[in-house]
Amino acid sequence: MTLGHTHRDARGWHGVFPAVTTQFHEGGALDLDATARVIDGLIRDGVHGLVLLGTVGENNSLTPEEKRAVLGAGVEAAAGRVPTIVGVSEFDGPRAQSFAKDAQKTGVSGLMALPPMVYMPHDEELFSHFEGLSAASDLPIMLYNNPAAYRMNISTDMIARLAQIETIVALKESSEDTRRFTDLYNALGDRLILFAGLDDVALEGLMLGAKGWISGLTNAFPQESVAIYELAKRGDYARALEIYRWFMPLLHLDFRSDLVQCIKLAEHVMGRGSERVRSPRQVLTGAIRAEVIARVEQAAATRPDLDKLLNTKAA
Repeated sequence: MTLGHTHRDARGWHGVFPAVTTQFHEGGALDLDATARVIDGLIRDGVHGLVLLGTVGENNSLTPEEKRAVLGAGVEAAAGRVPTIVGVSEFDGPRAQSFAKDAQKTGVSGLMALPPMVYMPHDEELFSHFEGLSAASDLPIMLYNNPAAYRMNISTDMIARLAQIETIVALKESSEDTRRFTDLYNALGDRLILFAGLDDVALEGLMLGAKGWISGLTNAFPQESVAIYELAKRGDYARALEIYRWFMPLLHLDFRSDLVQCIKLAEHVMGRGSERVRSPRQVLTGAIRAEVIARVEQAAATRPDLDKLLNTKAA
């Protein structure tokens, strides 16, 4: 196996990458056809890439065989139209390495790698985990830092050390502390491709140097998400902010512990997928359900005029 990846191996790793939902039948079995339809709809609505089997894809609620089935169906549905990055969220190194090897065989574009689940490793253990994952395949790797969800913040110093591994080319930063984007850039320059990973600080991340946004609520409103990115890329932050402010009541849902249920319910209300989730999660009920539906319906009723925002010159 020959390593030695550079950013050239991450061609197309920029823009809006929804964290795709995994769809289920009413009885709880995987619905691969529905998952493929979700993927096709997102690509047709202009997203720049996909993250399969992330948090929103309910990675840790699936069996190893189910994960591989979803990955195969997802790569087939994407059909090379956009990059496909798959989440690697495992309890230990051997499982993570085995999954990475299998993922490479499907033709996936890259890996989005989390620290080991449950156990909180010290620095040398963490470095060894990612180093072993890098050695297991030729795929470029995006590190995933999500301290709120996974109880561990990967320090800037550790990220700088990991960035010396040639196949580690990107970072999804999901800390709510937007100062991290500047600190990471100051420490690394453009060595890693930075992605904003928390929906309600996404525009701030893009303004501070992130090249893309891995998003949950894009599953419900992909065109508006893409418009925010395109306007930010142009430096037209005033118009990007207009959409962002409209979107914010929904984007806040991405920081909740029940974010998967919220996102799937929003997707369901917008006619893009089912709200069904895998145990231990349960569909939202009562006041929380009513609140999410109200936010989605309000957003749908007040959608910004994207054609006007994107296709007329700024004053």
